[in-house]
Amino acid sequence: MHLTKAEERILDGQEGRAQQLAMRLLVAIGDAYDASRMVKIRSAQISGISYKTIGDPGLEFLKEISSEGAVATVRSMLNPAGMDLSRWRELGISEQFAGKQLEIMQCFEKMKIEPTCTCIPYHENNAPLKREHVAWAESSAVVFANSVLEAHTNREGGPTALASSILGISPLYGMHLEEHRLPTHLVRVKCKLNIDLGYSLLGYWLGKNLESSVPRIDGVPRNPSHDKLKALCASMAASGSISMFSVKKEDREPRAEIIDVHREELNEIANLLSSEGSYEHVALGCPHLSLHEMRTIAAMVSGKQMKKKLWCFTSRHIRDQARQYGYVASIERAGGNVICDTCIVVSPMVESGVDGLVANSCKAAHYLRSLSRVETRLMGLEECVKYALA
Repeated sequence: MHLTKAEERILDGQEGRAQQLAMRLLVAIGDAYDASRMVKIRSAQISGISYKTIGDPGLEFLKEISSEGAVATVRSMLNPAGMDLSRWRELGISEQFAGKQLEIMQCFEKMKIEPTCTCIPYHENNAPLKREHVAWAESSAVVFANSVLEAHTNREGGPTALASSILGISPLYGMHLEEHRLPTHLVRVKCKLNIDLGYSLLGYWLGKNLESSVPRIDGVPRNPSHDKLKALCASMAASGSISMFSVKKEDREPRAEIIDVHREELNEIANLLSSEGSYEHVALGCPHLSLHEMRTIAAMVSGKQMKKKLWCFTSRHIRDQARQYGYVASIERAGGNVICDTCIVVSPMVESGVDGLVANSCKAAHYLRSLSRVETRLMGLEECVKYALA
């Protein structure tokens, strides 16, 4: 792997211990994947933020590297934390968990990394442009960046994204190279995807059955909304290791067998992930809710009262916008809760008193079952809101 003279100095430790550790990690990854060199990146997005997922070992690593003088050199953002950083007490988060989570946030603050705490960094007013290179770690955001924004990123781990944040570079391999971004499969969808849950189910089927391919998807409506594509990306990344798909008609036809997806296959996914239980909690925002989704929820609950507990997870950026339009007030007057900085998957909110919940996300169902032993009943977003009101 070719390194510039400046990169060699960093690797030799001449620019500091933290920079050396970061370069060692990126060089090791680059050598493993036969990268020819490093490429400059515009931004980094770092996962492994919740104390629930990284625990004390992760916290100690962050303390060590932040104490060595590590500082982000490109715009760097964070994935969701394990709690709402302002309202954790009223949401039932323990003092012990909160203390550890705040220590994690202090480490990132010391490294000059933005406390965005969202899984949809492309809504943070600085989305990458077409063909720009980034180093993002949130799996659903990686698929969205490559497929919808047409930026270039591999599916980074938390440590490699942090290393790229510190150095402003990433090894040039995988999705950074045009030849790896061409479709490998043609998937023909033979049923209507008329609600957001349909896209979520399709994405989960693709990830489960096509592993790390690059599918071109035919048969979906022209120009689907970003919310539908977000649902597709999230479930695809949860069930497999796909980093990119295409819905463009002009993309080169893949040299592979044609795969047809029918309603029966999507129903099988729904049966696999969805419980028939009657639950008292409804969780929306995995990935985080967009401003449009917040508007939809607010309009549906305006002047009404929740019969069940509704949790709406979103970023502070979107929450602030939604507050200006009155969406947050409308949801909260109806008895709902707008929660920032975290999501239902990485928060301990479900660890006591929640045996199951209703959600509109295959990603949520996948991880709630595997990480928290919580069953999920799947519905479309509007169905979920109606359920919370009934």
